[in-house]
Amino acid sequence: MYILTVEDSFASAHQLNGYKGKCENLHGHNWRVVVSVRGRTLNKTGLLIDFHDLKALLKPIIAELDHKNLNELPFFRDKNPSSENIAAHIALLLGDKLSGFGAMAELESVVVWESDTSRCTYIPER
Repeated sequence: MYILTVEDSFASAHQLNGYKGKCENLHGHNWRVVVSVRGRTLNKTGLLIDFHDLKALLKPIIAELDHKNLNELPFFRDKNPSSENIAAHIALLLGDKLSGFGAMAELESVVVWESDTSRCTYIPER
């Protein structure tokens, strides 16, 4: 089994509605996103998926979140843009892109860091 990992980052604002504490106020983070894919079979070049291609699939998802108020995005209209929901959102979009890309890789996990010491890992159901 092979696991490949790429990273990207974005800056955005959010607030957690219904939360009792300072995070109910609008505030921002410099988010770090770590995406891992897995697979058993390599292509004829000896790659599971080209790192460049995986980054290219992730880039438009990150661009949608970058320098935005996450609460105003359609995906977060009915749910808080918590680290958990951000990770699930990225996983949903990237999983769809991977299956449409024809890669032999499937999504292993999405890790979203909201600070240097706090992160959430989302692992899609198989």
